[in-house]
Amino acid sequence: MVLLKEHSRKGFVFYTNLGSRKACDLSDNPHAALCFYWGVLGLQIRIEGSVEAVTSEEADAYFASRPLASRIGAWASKQSSPLETKQQLLRRVARYTASYSLKDLGRPPFWSGFRIVPTRFEFWTAKEFRLHERAVFDLQDNCSWQRYLVYP
Repeated sequence: MVLLKEHSRKGFVFYTNLGSRKACDLSDNPHAALCFYWGVLGLQIRIEGSVEAVTSEEADAYFASRPLASRIGAWASKQSSPLETKQQLLRRVARYTASYSLKDLGRPPFWSGFRIVPTRFEFWTAKEFRLHERAVFDLQDNCSWQRYLVYP
C-alpha cells in the first residue's frame, strides 16, 4: 500500500524509504498497478504502468513540505526492516529530534519517490448479476489511447 501524493499528466507519485520492500521490488521489476476501490459506489479504477524515480529536486521539495515529525520519522525509520522493540525506534526518533533541533537535516539519501507512468486504465462499474462493466484504455505506440470493453 502506498500514499498517493501527486498526480499529473506525467503520472502518479508516492514516496518511500528506498530500502523498503516495495522500493526493492520496484528496483527488480519497474512496473506497478494502482487500484482505487469505492465499494459503496460500486466503482474501481485500476492503473498500470512503468515506474520511474522522481527527480532529486522533486523529492527534496516534497520532503521539505512535510511536517517536522514526518521528516524525523523518515530519518528514524528503517522501513520494512525487523524491529526488535518499540524502544529501539523511539531512541532513534529522539536522536533525530535532537539533531533536527540543531540543524535541518534535509532529505535522507535513502528516501525518495517513484512515479507510475500509466499505460493502461481499467474502469470497473458494478452491475446486477455480476455483469459488471469493464472499460479499458490502453496506451498505443503513437501515444493515443485505445478504448475497449472486456468481459466481467
